[in-house]
Amino acid sequence: MALCFFGIAILLFLTLDSDYTSSTVYAAKSEGVEITYGSVIKLMHEKTKFRLHSHDVPYGSGSGQQSVTGFPEVNDANSYWIVRPETATSYQPGDVIKSGTIIRLQHMKTRRWLHSHLHASPISGNLEVSCFGDDGNSDTGDYWRIEIEGSGKTWRQDQRIRLRHVDTSGYLHSHDKKYNRIAGGQQEVCGIREKRADNVWLAAEGIYLPTSVSKASM
Repeated sequence: MALCFFGIAILLFLTLDSDYTSSTVYAAKSEGVEITYGSVIKLMHEKTKFRLHSHDVPYGSGSGQQSVTGFPEVNDANSYWIVRPETATSYQPGDVIKSGTIIRLQHMKTRRWLHSHLHASPISGNLEVSCFGDDGNSDTGDYWRIEIEGSGKTWRQDQRIRLRHVDTSGYLHSHDKKYNRIAGGQQEVCGIREKRADNVWLAAEGIYLPTSVSKASM
C-alpha cells in the first residue's frame, strides 16, 4: 500500500508544471496538513463523501462545456485538482491560503478550470458548474472564494470549507441526485446561492507542497 501511494505521489509530481516542481512534495497522510498553492488534492463532499470530479465529456445541455460531477470511488485520477492562486503572480507555490482568499482549481488531467456561470445545471436547474479554458485561458468565472468554517484562519486538511463563486455568489454544492446516463453512479455538482449543510467540502487525498520554514511559523 505504501509503495502504491508513493508511486501515485511521483506520478503527480511529474505532471505538475515546472514552476511548481521546484519544491519538495509530500503525500498527506494525516489530518491537519496545510493546503498550499501548488498542492494537488481531492475535494470530498462532506455529506455524501463523493469526490469532486471531471473528465473530458461535455454537458448535453446548458453551456456544453466539460462536465463536473461527484464521483463515489476514491481511487480515480480524474478527481485531482491543482490549487492555484487568483492570478499567476499573486502568490508563490507553498504559500498558505487564508479564509476569504480567492483561488482557482485546475483539473489536473484536462488542465481546465473549475468554472461556473448562469447556465442551468442539468438535473436540479441550479447554477451549472463546469470545467473551462486551459493553461493560458482563464477568467473571473474560475474564481472561488474560500470560506473556512470555525475559528481556523488558514486552510488545513481537517477543516470544513465552502467555496463561493465570485461572479454568481453560488456555493459549490452537491446532493444525492444521480445521472442516469453517466457510468459509475455519479451525482450532480452545481452552484446554489443559499448557505446550506451540503455546501461543505473537505480536502481529502492529495500531494501537498509544504510551507517554507518562514511561512510555517507565521
